[in-house]
Amino acid sequence: MDRDEEMGHGDRSLLFIGDEDDDLGADRDGGSPPTSSDEGSFSERSDDDDRRGRCRGRGDGDRDAPDDGQKGTWPQSYRQSIDMLSAVPSPTVSTLMAASPSLTKFGSSFLKAGSSFLRKGEGSALPLTRPLLPPSLSQLSQSSLHQPPVKQFADNIGLRPRPQAAHEAELPERPSRACLKSDYIELPPPASKCSNGQSIINGFNVLCGVGILTTAYGIKEGGWLSLLLLPLLGGSSCYTGLLLKRCIDSSPNIETYPDIGQVAFGIFGRIFVSVVLYLELYASCVEFITLLGDSLSSVFPSAHLTFTGINLNAHNLFAITMALAILPSVWLRNLSLLSYLSAGGVIATVTVIVCLFWVGIGEGIGFHPSGAAVNLTHLPVAFGLYGYCYSGHSVFPNIYSSMKDRSQFPFVLLFCFTVVTIVYAGVAVTGFLMFGESTMSQFTLNLPQQYIPSKIAIWMTIVNPYTKYALTMTPVALSIEEALPQRMQSYLVGMSVRTCLVLSTVAVALLFPYFALVMALLGSVFTMLVALILPCACYLSIKKGAVPLWEIILCIIIIMNGVVCAFIGSYTSINRMISSR
Repeated sequence: MDRDEEMGHGDRSLLFIGDEDDDLGADRDGGSPPTSSDEGSFSERSDDDDRRGRCRGRGDGDRDAPDDGQKGTWPQSYRQSIDMLSAVPSPTVSTLMAASPSLTKFGSSFLKAGSSFLRKGEGSALPLTRPLLPPSLSQLSQSSLHQPPVKQFADNIGLRPRPQAAHEAELPERPSRACLKSDYIELPPPASKCSNGQSIINGFNVLCGVGILTTAYGIKEGGWLSLLLLPLLGGSSCYTGLLLKRCIDSSPNIETYPDIGQVAFGIFGRIFVSVVLYLELYASCVEFITLLGDSLSSVFPSAHLTFTGINLNAHNLFAITMALAILPSVWLRNLSLLSYLSAGGVIATVTVIVCLFWVGIGEGIGFHPSGAAVNLTHLPVAFGLYGYCYSGHSVFPNIYSSMKDRSQFPFVLLFCFTVVTIVYAGVAVTGFLMFGESTMSQFTLNLPQQYIPSKIAIWMTIVNPYTKYALTMTPVALSIEEALPQRMQSYLVGMSVRTCLVLSTVAVALLFPYFALVMALLGSVFTMLVALILPCACYLSIKKGAVPLWEIILCIIIIMNGVVCAFIGSYTSINRMISSR
């Protein structure tokens, strides 16, 4: 039975739930109602999370996160910023009120009267009004003095506390790793616990991205037999996703991919993993700008601009114009509003797939078998394109941590990878049968403009990167902003950082306007690292001594294949880009 139902909290629709068991610490611990400021309530909830994790344990390993000196290391904003990127929220009352503090005040009296789980009395605080801003260090230290001991929480829920290890006993209570130490950015509440269905939707949201546009081009580059790489990469990526789950289960202090890197290889592992993940997100934003320029230039091919001797063709003009249009969404101060944009990407992807089949079947283009069985010369490019389609491992730990029933994560992962692999293969075969050797880097560029479904597909392709750009760039921006000195952490500086990031992605996109080749490079380098090499390496490091021989051999084979494919794929992609200039 769910613990909320045991405590009389059957209605979860208005609760904000934190990283793992973040079900409003004061309500569930049996502690006294918060009587201090809102900031104190936030820190109490964060500290309760850690005690809760230590009391429960996960029983899969004895190796916990490193010592206190490394607990608050960069990046601390990773968890919540990636939650915004991956989650597809439902427009419930709680999420709407989180995005609008004024609405919270307006409806607080109604919620107090209608919600059976709210605390009675003058001193009680409405859970929906807990602050989105993390407390200062001084407030955290003051609130930690009033925390109930671990034994009190364990007694309240009927659990016997796990004996603390020697290094755990020395660790002070700490704020959640999801907290960004900032006084100008309104972080959304931690992601609520998800059902299996919601987790599957989140998985589709991560895996079904713009990579699907290049699958048909992958057949053109590598031949028909290159399709065998899709189930091979999908199976390997699904297995390494399960390895990340086992790494998280080895310690109650592991929540995100950087945490896994820290436990496996220390502080340098955390920094290396974080840098790789942020570079992958940044490169994805570069691809978004290129995609916007390509798509709009196909709709308005004659557009151009000449200004002070500078001649901008249609691609460059629309790349710059769309970057300027995206910029206000990157400046948003209330980041809760960005999470609603993520649903647009799922809808746009499904619409584009439907339009492709519609044009092929309903508009008379038909399907014409052609192409070589295999093209070994360009096969590494196809490998990188297919690999990019499975670049979702940076988000899998967040999806796992937010699940109600974590035991169903293997099923969720297997279901998502199976479905997206079938969809990728179906779109690749359909697109190449329709356009053959004339297939372009995005199959939407081949769709005849006179057909209505073609127009819909093009504009949905424009909507997809437009809705996801700010969500993808926000984790990168927050990581830079939290690394700045405290005196520089202001809204003006934050806007400047984000503006520079957007302008830099435009510059890179204009310098390398090769959508498919850049995507193949990203798939060869970052996907091989994030999806294949790092999960196996971290798993062998964390679970060393407890891994069977066959699994050690399998992980080593995956690592070696990933390294070889990364070198060959990156060399081929870079060489093709140089020869194309």
